[in-house]
Amino acid sequence: MAEQQTPTVKLPDPVELSKAMTQIAERSNKLLAEFLERQKHEPEATSVDPLNIGGAFLELTTRMMSDPAKLAAAQIQLWQDYMRLWEATTRRMMGETAPPVAVPEKGDRRFKDPSWDENQLFDFIKQSYLLSARWLQNQVRSVEGLDDKTAQKVDFYTRQFVDAMAPSNFVMTNPEVLKATLESGGENLVKGLEHMLDDLERGKGRLAIKMTDDKAFRIGENIAVSPGKVVYQNELMQLIQYSPTTEKVHRRPLLIIPPWINKFYILDLREKNSFVRWAVSQGLTVFMISWVNPDEKLREKSFEDYMLQGPFAAMDAIEKATGERELNIVGYCLGGTLLASTLAYLHARKPSDPGPDLDRIVSVTLLTALTDFAEAGELCVFIDEEQLRGLEEMMKAKGYLEGSAMANTFNMLRANDLIWSFVVNNYLLGKEPFPFDLLYWNSDSTRMPAVMHSFYLRRMYQENRLVEPGGISLLGVPIDLRAIKTPLFMLSTREDHIAPWKATYALTQLVSGPVRFVLAASGHIAGVVNPPDAQKYSHWTNPKTPPTPDDWLAGATEVPGSWWPEWYKWLARKAAAKVPARVPGEGGLPAIEDAPGSYVRVKSTD
Repeated sequence: MAEQQTPTVKLPDPVELSKAMTQIAERSNKLLAEFLERQKHEPEATSVDPLNIGGAFLELTTRMMSDPAKLAAAQIQLWQDYMRLWEATTRRMMGETAPPVAVPEKGDRRFKDPSWDENQLFDFIKQSYLLSARWLQNQVRSVEGLDDKTAQKVDFYTRQFVDAMAPSNFVMTNPEVLKATLESGGENLVKGLEHMLDDLERGKGRLAIKMTDDKAFRIGENIAVSPGKVVYQNELMQLIQYSPTTEKVHRRPLLIIPPWINKFYILDLREKNSFVRWAVSQGLTVFMISWVNPDEKLREKSFEDYMLQGPFAAMDAIEKATGERELNIVGYCLGGTLLASTLAYLHARKPSDPGPDLDRIVSVTLLTALTDFAEAGELCVFIDEEQLRGLEEMMKAKGYLEGSAMANTFNMLRANDLIWSFVVNNYLLGKEPFPFDLLYWNSDSTRMPAVMHSFYLRRMYQENRLVEPGGISLLGVPIDLRAIKTPLFMLSTREDHIAPWKATYALTQLVSGPVRFVLAASGHIAGVVNPPDAQKYSHWTNPKTPPTPDDWLAGATEVPGSWWPEWYKWLARKAAAKVPARVPGEGGLPAIEDAPGSYVRVKSTD
C-alpha cells in the first residue's frame, strides 16, 4: 500500500476569518431580503409538485410493496454484498490484498483522487455508496407494471438523488476536500461560501453555478472569431457571410441553421475547433443564421415565423448576396428539426403559398436532429401535461421561457459532470472554475418565445405529430416527411443524451429520397465539434439504411477520426464547380456590421 502523507494542518487567522464571516453574513442577509422581496411579486406556483414527481414515486412504492417477497430478497442480497465488503475491508486493514466488491464505472471522475483507493476508510465509503446506489437503481428498474413514462421518470429522479448523495459531494467524506481544508485552515470552505454567494447574486436568488471563467472569453475577440460580415437581418435573426480563405469557392453557397435553444458559435468556438473556419477552408461560401435572444416583445413568434424569417429569408438574402439561386443547407439540433419541417412544407406547398421553390435546395445535412420524438431520451421526463401547464403559465407571465430554465434542464441530464463536479470544485475546494470555451458557450443561454416553445413541446415532444402524415400544418399546409426527396446527409452521435441516435435514425425510413447516415462517437456537442486535426473521436459509416438502427450499426465500418471529411466528400459533388471567391458586402447586399454581429452578444440576463 502506498505510504500515506499526513497533510499539514494550518490554523486559520482569527482576524481574517472573523472579517470574512462578517462579510458573508452581511451578503447573506442582503440576499435573503432581496429574495423575500422578489417572492412578493413572483406569480404564485401553480403546483406544489411542479416536476410532477410525487405521483410517479407513489405508484412505484405501491408496486414495490405489492411484492414483499421480492423486496425482502433484494434486501438480503444487499446485506450479503455489505458482508462481502466488510470482509474485504477487514482483510485490507490486516495488510492483506482483497479485490474490490464494487468499482466505479469507467470515466467516473468523482473518485479520481488516489485516497479513494489507497485509504481503507475512504475505499469503504466509496464502495458502500456504489453498492447502495446500484442496489437502489436496480430495485427501481426492476419494478413491474409501471407505464413507460412513469418508469422513465422514477429512474431519472432516482439517479438524481443517488448522484446528489455521493460521498464526494460532502466535506467529511471527500478526502481531497478534507486535505485541502486541513492544509488551508478552512480557507477553501470560506472561499467556497463566497463563490456560492456570488452564484446566488448572479442568479438573483437561484443558484447559478459558475462553470468557467466567463471573463476569459469575449465574443468576437477570442471566441466566435471567424471573419465575416452581417449582410442581412430581421427581428428574429442576423445572417453572417464569412470571408473566404481560398481564391476560388464552390458555386453553390452553404447555409447553416443552428438551434435557437443555444447560440450559433458552438460551430465557431476558436480557430482550432471551428467548423465554420474549416468549411470555409474547403472552398465553401458559408452563411450562418445568428438567432436573436428573444424578449417579451417577441412572445407571439411561432414555429412558422422561425421558418419564414429564418431559412426562407436567408435563402432570398443569399441569392441577392451571391447571385446564386441554388444552395446546400445544414441544420443542427432544433435547427435541423426546423429544416426537415421546412423541407416537408416545400414539398407540399402550392405555387401560391409562401416560400421559395423546392428545387433551390440541392441537399440537406441534419446534425443530431430529432424528427421522431417517440424515443426522445430523458428530456421526455420534463414533458407531461402538468409540467407543460406550469411552463406555459411561466411563459404567459413573461412572454418567454428563461434561458436558465433550459440550461438547468440540460445540465440535469449529466448532473455529475455539469452540476456536482462544480459544486465540489467551486464550493468545497474553493477553486475558480477553469476557462473552457465549450462551457462558456454552454452557460451563454438563450430564451424561448412563448408561442413557439409551447408548439414545439406539445406538438412534437408530447404528441409526436411531426412523423404523422398531415399531423402538423405550417402556414395552413399539412406536411409529410415521407414526401421529402431531397438528398440527405444525417449525422448522429452515439452517446447523445439530447437526440438519441436510434431515435434520429427513424427519419431514414420515412423519407423518399437518398440518405447518407453517419454515426459519430461521443455526444451531442463533442461528437459534432470534432475537427480532423484533433485526431480524436471516430465515426461509423454504412452506405445502406436497413430498417433498424441496430442492423445499420451491425453492418457499419468504424473509421478513425472526424466525420467532417466524410461529409465534405459527400457535399462537394453537390456544391458545383469552383468560381472566384466572394467577399462579404461586395455582392448584392452591403455589410451591416462585422461578424459575429450584435444579436449573439445579447445575454439572457440583459
